[in-house]
Amino acid sequence: MRPWRVATRALWMLRTTTTTTTTTATVQGWHSRRAPAPHSLARVSTQIRRREDLSRSYSTATFAHVNTPDNNPDLKWDFTPANMEKVKELLSHYPKNYKQSAVIPLLDLAQQQQGGWLPVQAMNRIAEIVGYAPIRVYEVATFYSMFNRQPVGRYHLLVCGTTPCMLRGSREIEDALLKHLNVARNEVTKDGLFSVGEVECMGSCVNAPMIVVADYSNGVEGYSYNYYEDLTTERVVELVEELRQGKKPKWGTQHPERINCGPAGGNTTLLTEPRAPACRDLDAC
Repeated sequence: MRPWRVATRALWMLRTTTTTTTTTATVQGWHSRRAPAPHSLARVSTQIRRREDLSRSYSTATFAHVNTPDNNPDLKWDFTPANMEKVKELLSHYPKNYKQSAVIPLLDLAQQQQGGWLPVQAMNRIAEIVGYAPIRVYEVATFYSMFNRQPVGRYHLLVCGTTPCMLRGSREIEDALLKHLNVARNEVTKDGLFSVGEVECMGSCVNAPMIVVADYSNGVEGYSYNYYEDLTTERVVELVEELRQGKKPKWGTQHPERINCGPAGGNTTLLTEPRAPACRDLDAC
């Protein structure tokens, strides 16, 4: 027998013996005390509920699906004739026995056709097209935050909730948006223009806090996914009003003295005095 098999078998026997001994001693202890098992179903359920209570409040929409009149597997859904031609073109990029690789672009196309979100019946149709079990498509759609499984506004505002942005005021940014739009998180405004969600790190930590604006106003012609960085509560409200007026605000840093991720006031050299960070008052430390 090979050495690694001997070691594996010995480890398995040790774990089995230890588990059996522990279980026997535990059962004997329970019988001697005539007490119920410490982990009853009720207690386990209580512990699970407690863990849910401790989950982070600053999180995105739920992963669970709830049937609604416009989002349930009993409804029929299909691509439009024009989009079905795009489906054929997308599938042509992959070998016939690997058409499952087209799941992400097909989900993207379906979301654009649907105005920015993916009902479960659309995911089921994509599963039929690529020959996947529906659960495999659900796994992809729930993994990527760019796929929305409930209706969103034409402009879906996603606030970064990761640590650097949170320390720089992302919660205040979100509160300002929700208050100005008079909505709750993941709720669409009455005019259908805006919704506010949360997203994890988008890689712009040096320009925190930031939001992403997913613009679905172009329909199947494609959406934009623009970053707006170095935000304040006042500036983010101004952005909303510019979008409402049909304007296209300049994406990137909103700090008047910064270029991209460079320091405020321009770059420094070894011959100049280093400037204090714009985000912190060193004299107050």
